[in-house]
Amino acid sequence: MLGPPDGTPGGLDRAIDRAEAGRPADATWPTPGLDDVIGRLPYRLQLAGGWIDQPFVSACNPEPPGSMVVVSLQPSVRFMDRSGMATGTRARAFALWGDQVPSSPEPMALVRELYAAENAGQAEPSGSQDMIGVIFPGVSRLDYDPSVDGGWFPSHIESSRDAGVARWLETRIHLIAVAPRPPGYGPLGVKRLDPEWVRRLGQSGKDCFDAIVRHDLASLGASMNECSRCWDALLPHTLAHPTITVDLKALLAWYQARYAGAMYSGCGGGYLVVASAEDVPGSFRISVRTE
Repeated sequence: MLGPPDGTPGGLDRAIDRAEAGRPADATWPTPGLDDVIGRLPYRLQLAGGWIDQPFVSACNPEPPGSMVVVSLQPSVRFMDRSGMATGTRARAFALWGDQVPSSPEPMALVRELYAAENAGQAEPSGSQDMIGVIFPGVSRLDYDPSVDGGWFPSHIESSRDAGVARWLETRIHLIAVAPRPPGYGPLGVKRLDPEWVRRLGQSGKDCFDAIVRHDLASLGASMNECSRCWDALLPHTLAHPTITVDLKALLAWYQARYAGAMYSGCGGGYLVVASAEDVPGSFRISVRTE
């Protein structure tokens, strides 16, 4: 895992600070000088409920609002492009603001500014969850109702910046690099927007957020597994497409059978996100941004 070597000046003090904060010893953190290379802007991890932020999906929800969860991440590693970690949104934010999110009493104004910049002229705009995960610290539940802003922006955001919640999630989420989305890939070739599956998708986000704030690993894993089922039912090219050479569904099933839950970081692959209280071989942990 990433961390300062034992001989790094101040390394012991930082280790003590992290231990006192309850953060696991092998959790990732910004290595001194690394942010000069990869930048200081946050990344975004989506958990259960993704796709509900798209109006063509939320419009089919018989019980709005539907929810999804995003987590703002410290840049402790360089995440792969085209892998569901909002790297494109992060690059656009850098072009707008430089290497930090501006301080603002109205963060949704920043979300709308970044959304407009990224999606100008796009036939298939990225969802506002990408921008919110970069701008809003902590763990956030985003509620999408098509009757509010046409479903493009959340009708409500419930966020937790609690240090205990962040530290717990850091010890339960493990990322395994699989592969970025391949050239020519597109997730929208087949749409099966059954209202019941859309309802279940939106509910998976609610269950995910509740599980995180309750420190409930079993329910967190269940919500991630449920979201994966919804993706496969609603938009099957999320997990299988002629351009994808990895059997994403078989790999996902293997981890789901052995750990509390698993899902992908985005459509077309990216990272496997595994929920587990135990170490997951070949994985690394996240660092949640709370400020």
